Amino acid sequence: MLQLFFFFFFSLLIFTSTTSNASDFCVADLKAPETPSGYQCKSPAKVTADDFVYSGLVSAANTSNIIKAAVTPAFDAQFPGLNGLGISVARLDLAPGGVIPMHTHPAATEVLLVVQGKITTAFISSSNEVYLKTVKRGEIMVYPQGLLHFQINAGGKSAIAFVSFSSPNPGLQITDFAFFGNNLPTKLIAKTTFLDEALIKKLKSVLGGTG
Repeated sequence: MLQLFFFFFFSLLIFTSTTSNASDFCVADLKAPETPSGYQCKSPAKVTADDFVYSGLVSAANTSNIIKAAVTPAFDAQFPGLNGLGISVARLDLAPGGVIPMHTHPAATEVLLVVQGKITTAFISSSNEVYLKTVKRGEIMVYPQGLLHFQINAGGKSAIAFVSFSSPNPGLQITDFAFFGNNLPTKLIAKTTFLDEALIKKLKSVLGGTG
């Protein structure tokens, strides 16, 4: 059943992509510098079938971490055949109690397909409306580009989902790390977020921030 869901999901990605190219493809040359518009194309003479196959999403990732969850990407840097096609995918593994914290993808809309367990998830619109749902096996939810969203395991067993993006490199900014995982001074964070300085320093100590 997992294979059936994934086949449907990947087919959906291909047929809903809005990107078109003059050439058939532009397999990423990972040895060349990345540009704002993506990787340079590998010489067609060096392209093989392996460039269009990626097996990195087959196995579960390690969820023994602070969030009890893991994201395994298949973006252009991991899957060169996606370069220039306007799509990418990733696998989410959430152990019981696992959470993908509040985050955004500045460059892509996201679609989530749950294949095991249940996931409580929401996104917040630019007018601060919350769209909250518990998504079960076989169900899909979409997150518009750039909006804050999260995923939480809503069951007592491990949950698995596959997500697709409307970009080969969707970008990622995790809100917790943006605030507390850098050297922005505590006083400035307190001033702009109305949080207590002691709490900010505690979060910085957990997430690796200073200041």
